[in-house]
Amino acid sequence: MFANALKSLLSLVCALSLLLVQAAHFAPPAYAQQRGNDLRLIRDEEIEELMRRYLKPIFKAAGINPGAVQIHLINDSAINAFVAGGQRIFIHTGLIEQASRPNEVIGVLAHETAHVAGGHLARLGVEVDKASTQAIIVMLLGAAGAVAAASSGARGAGQAGSAIMMGGQSMVQRNLLSYVRAQEAAADEGALRYLEATGQSGKGMLELFQKLYNQSIGSLQYVDPYAVSHPLPLQRIRVLEERVRASKYYGKKDEDFLVLRHRMAQAKLAAFTRDAQAVYNAYPPSDNSLPAQYARAIVAYRLGDMNSAIPQIDRLISIIPKNPYFWELKGQALLEKGNPAEAIEPLKQAVKLAPKSGLIKIMLAQALLASDSRPAAKEALAVLAKAETVEGQSAQLHLFKARAHGIMGDLPRAELATAESAMLRGDKKLAKEKAQGALDRSSPGSSVRIRANDILNALKQKDS
Repeated sequence: MFANALKSLLSLVCALSLLLVQAAHFAPPAYAQQRGNDLRLIRDEEIEELMRRYLKPIFKAAGINPGAVQIHLINDSAINAFVAGGQRIFIHTGLIEQASRPNEVIGVLAHETAHVAGGHLARLGVEVDKASTQAIIVMLLGAAGAVAAASSGARGAGQAGSAIMMGGQSMVQRNLLSYVRAQEAAADEGALRYLEATGQSGKGMLELFQKLYNQSIGSLQYVDPYAVSHPLPLQRIRVLEERVRASKYYGKKDEDFLVLRHRMAQAKLAAFTRDAQAVYNAYPPSDNSLPAQYARAIVAYRLGDMNSAIPQIDRLISIIPKNPYFWELKGQALLEKGNPAEAIEPLKQAVKLAPKSGLIKIMLAQALLASDSRPAAKEALAVLAKAETVEGQSAQLHLFKARAHGIMGDLPRAELATAESAMLRGDKKLAKEKAQGALDRSSPGSSVRIRANDILNALKQKDS
């Protein structure tokens, strides 16, 4: 019963958090729980690297190790970003696409960084624990009242008990959301401090708030300010505007190269997520800007028009030969359209220009493995070993390791890598089967045997 009461409270908090999307668009951890498996996470090295570039000075000002924070992109058109599960920042693609310039995105990321630096998630957990205790008490009282009245035959017994429970939940809900509102105000203050410390304007954050308010003004007319966990946009605008305008950095503009990268990211997102006609409408042939050429090249490859796509990508490469993402796009297009051998060199060039990218290395390994040759498999394993330092939690990486080990004839390691991949995908049955296979085929005391045992023990703990 206690567990069910806790679940009821958490469900209530999750559902109410959806009001945030209308009110302020900066969703709390509960929003991530509400969406659950519906979160459409996407990976893209170019956009992730741009977000890391935006965040690096902010993290430094906040005293946060950039390597300790994970960035996740969600394919969602809403203007939104939130922190969840510790030091993880989730960014909706809608924020990037609808932001007029980099400073708007940076302001949002500064706000989310303040949540991380302030340990707001951990503290929220404490508040939820407090609230759940109250919720359990009032829900038990309500249930007890309903049962007692019902057993005496009193009319309206069920309704009375339900009213007690709903009233109690409302009280708990408001107490909890009041605490979260204080967190949001603190995050706004923190964001302004970080922007000032890094010599950046808060104008973008202010403009984004104004944009959100204009979009939602109709829906906010009858919203109870105490029933949402973030202060309403107009309130936030009024509080922030005076502070932002007083900064000596208020009129500072974004650097030209960041503006270009921002527009390139917008073009890429549009080209990969919208239908072709919508992209051509937004980036017509008459638009000869670099972002427009990028978008049209991506659409051509997605449509399978390689006779048009490759020359367009080559034109981009000729304009900026040291852009790793143009080389990555060429390799990706060739690989996905059935020419893995031709994809190897462009991908190697991309890796050379972006040596820290694990995602591009994984794609290179995939191209190498297409030949099923031992030399290529050996090279792929070396590439994957380097990628694993940053992409160790990639199920795909371990699947390619399994394939490479299989080509090399190393069955114990192939079984182990398959088990690792299955674990990361949540396929416990396959993970157990393959870990046992690695255990049976490996030598006593070997690293393969030790890791296989670790996986089996971890699976037993999850089942217990």
